[in-house]
Amino acid sequence: MSPKKWMSVLGLLVVAGLALTACQPAVEVTPEPTVRTVVVGFTASQTGKYNVSSTRQVNGFRLWMNQVNAAGGIRLSDGTIIQFTTVSYDDESNKDRVQELYTRLATEDDADFMISPYSSGLTAAAAVIAEQYGKVMITTGAASDSAYQQGYTLVFQAYTPASRYLTGAVDMLREADPSVTRVAFVYENSTFATSVVEAARDYAEAQGYDVVLFEGYDAETTDFGPFINKIEQNDAEAILGGGHFQDGSTFARQLYEKDLPIKFLAILVAPPEPDFADLGDAAVGVVGPSQWEPLVAFTPDAASEAGLDWFGPLGSEFVDAYVAAYNEEPSYHSAGGYAAGLILEQAIRSADSTDTAAVKQALDNMNMLTFYGHIQFDTSAESHGLQIGHDMVYVQWQRDTAGNLVKQVVWPPSGATAELLYPLP
Repeated sequence: MSPKKWMSVLGLLVVAGLALTACQPAVEVTPEPTVRTVVVGFTASQTGKYNVSSTRQVNGFRLWMNQVNAAGGIRLSDGTIIQFTTVSYDDESNKDRVQELYTRLATEDDADFMISPYSSGLTAAAAVIAEQYGKVMITTGAASDSAYQQGYTLVFQAYTPASRYLTGAVDMLREADPSVTRVAFVYENSTFATSVVEAARDYAEAQGYDVVLFEGYDAETTDFGPFINKIEQNDAEAILGGGHFQDGSTFARQLYEKDLPIKFLAILVAPPEPDFADLGDAAVGVVGPSQWEPLVAFTPDAASEAGLDWFGPLGSEFVDAYVAAYNEEPSYHSAGGYAAGLILEQAIRSADSTDTAAVKQALDNMNMLTFYGHIQFDTSAESHGLQIGHDMVYVQWQRDTAGNLVKQVVWPPSGATAELLYPLP
């Protein structure tokens, strides 16, 4: 073949090759998704009087975070994947430390969102800082109403408010024994306990009860003898009050040792804790309000019937995961910590963003059912962020047929697993 013909053939081959290449489908290169790590800041009472409840609250929150991250995080519509990490400090159960540390979280650690410390008093100190620095904060382990009456717009409560904490116990007592009329309130001088018993006292008086004693004690109290003497002198038939775990369990034990003819005892925080069983016979018959119990089973079907969205795992799934992670049954403080994570997660998913304003709006619009219960927030200027969906359940320690101490749900009747043991043995 002559050089001239060879060049013509080569030209045709090149043109044909280009045509074939043009006919091939374009190969799309999928960009790697952007991964953003969101920082959640909080303090925990690694030391001090709130250690037991605070530790379980943090355990619950960390379980939620670990599960979300292990599942690949939250994928937003723009392809961004949200993963979570935490920055936390020991607040030593000290209010002054809380303000110092939450300021550090906001200004030095650049926390995107915040979770509250445990207890209403510490949370009130943290809420000021969260609002000041424009950080959405989900509060858990904090029931006092007052923090949501300060004009804040970024603080959202997971717990049933203190004003509704013990009113169900008054209803339970009236149902069990309409003849009881004399009630004593003995309570810890703390923000949380005081707000609870003041609301319960007003409610009891409105129901016709005679409040024969209404007295607070210092948080460090270990000898309840003077208060027990006053209860006896005033012929009280029922006692409501308490404060936190240590004082509540000590109060219950000393009441048992004194053997007063009290028919009904309902105290805060301590009875729902598994460790309350360490009191033995002194625990039997004691009632306590609980934000959540493993026995209570909310379901997607219940959500559908109530016209609510369902979000998160079933209660049994949460319990199994918690036991596997920490080798103990979760308390309601554990569930509250996990629920705080669920609330934040759903708000981010609904907002399709981690922008503060968008997440805040999603929280304002939230109305869902979880294993922990109904979640909805007050959006009024007077009580913004106050929990209005979640209700308390009441537990009582009883002995089963084998003589073992077990917790039973005794109120409300619709969720009860056993009848109320009444009067106190």
